[in-house]
Amino acid sequence: MKRLVLLIVLLTLLAAISVSAVAAQGVGKEYIVVAQSRFGVPAALLKQINAAGGIVTQNLGRMGLVIVNSNNPRFEASVSTARAVVPARRVPVANPNVQMGPDFSHIVSPPFTSDDDFFFDLEWGHTAVDAVRAWAMGRRGAGALVAVLDEGVDADHEDLAPVVRADVSASFVPGEDWNPLPGFYFNHGTHVAGTIAAADNAYGAIGVAPDAEIMAVKVLSEELGYGLDSWILEGILWAADHGADVINMSLGSGPLNTAGACDEFGCYTAEEVEEWFLAYSYAALYANAKNTTVVASAGNDAFDFGSNPDYIHLPSDAVGIISVSAIAPLGWALEPETANFRIPTSYTNYGANRIDFAAPGGDTAYPGDEVCTVAGLTRACWILDLVFSPIPGGWSWAGGTSMAAPHVSGVLAQYIGAAGGSLSPAVAEAALRTTADQDPPYGYRKTYFGWGTVDATYSDYHEHGS
Repeated sequence: MKRLVLLIVLLTLLAAISVSAVAAQGVGKEYIVVAQSRFGVPAALLKQINAAGGIVTQNLGRMGLVIVNSNNPRFEASVSTARAVVPARRVPVANPNVQMGPDFSHIVSPPFTSDDDFFFDLEWGHTAVDAVRAWAMGRRGAGALVAVLDEGVDADHEDLAPVVRADVSASFVPGEDWNPLPGFYFNHGTHVAGTIAAADNAYGAIGVAPDAEIMAVKVLSEELGYGLDSWILEGILWAADHGADVINMSLGSGPLNTAGACDEFGCYTAEEVEEWFLAYSYAALYANAKNTTVVASAGNDAFDFGSNPDYIHLPSDAVGIISVSAIAPLGWALEPETANFRIPTSYTNYGANRIDFAAPGGDTAYPGDEVCTVAGLTRACWILDLVFSPIPGGWSWAGGTSMAAPHVSGVLAQYIGAAGGSLSPAVAEAALRTTADQDPPYGYRKTYFGWGTVDATYSDYHEHGS
């Protein structure tokens, strides 16, 4: 059985290289201060922050938030004019389970499409979201800019160099650049960006919206193995203010008990959960007001939020954010023409009132030991059920709701490009609902699929439920 406990599986070309985890910690504690209004931070609040021993490190006043560092153990209680004061929480980076692969120098032409991007036939997710049919209709994402809030994006990769916008990319992780170090290893943000917009350049893979552009916004540390809520909030503001049409956040923490609990990062209170939710909602609504649609992965805990409504996942459950669960086939490479790509994955979080849409995330649930050959690569068939995309120095397979969210962001980029480069978040989400594949009864959110599995075009499946 190859069913994995960890939810990202990686196959690399040669050997993975590790990045040493070395970083300096700040002397104070970092807080998110939430103003009474999300439309600004009054001078009186800033004065009170200063009087309480707080140092403002980032004034995100345009969305009603301030990031503060303080050594005062009573800082939270001392800032009474704020709506909320909450410590910045760690958001973990997934730790992949690595599977080594041989040199890819033997690659031959793909067996199915003969596309000159020689790994294109490995991308079953494009079939699942009907990307190619949308391309034939002229919807390839031209004019859309997608911000990838993640571990950075390899702008030197042949598949991504044509689409990454260095002029608007940025890092909010102290001491780390948004462009990852060279080498051969798994970088989460690069994999996500490739799914969205890898160039159609007669090389490697192709993104769902290959004519879209990528803004790399680093908010997760490759060295520390986590990011802070404050870095993510700063990244949202940056992306919205620098013209992002879509923000993709393949990240998150949870399930968080709204009554308070303890986890690997320490204990938290009910009030803190409410305040984290509030901060992300402020940020997302600010982005929405700038015509930026925000997409986030729903999490990989196989958690039933429908039966446990007192738990939330952040940022995906915040107001103004589209939450994405994961689907995958079971052994699709054995019978690619008849494969069912819309099977809920073994790890995805779910709940009808929490999930907005489902999209391809990949899985390792197929139990067989058969070997399949696709695009000149021979692998165990279960490996090919994962999502294939670029990484520094090559490509890899990976699985998670982290891989599902960028499929949605790519489809949104197609819609935005077709609309002339701008689309309000309300209209963009309505477009997703209009074309999503649904099972009857129509018009109702489903436990695993929300409003349906994302589809770039209006398909027969949507009309007939077959």
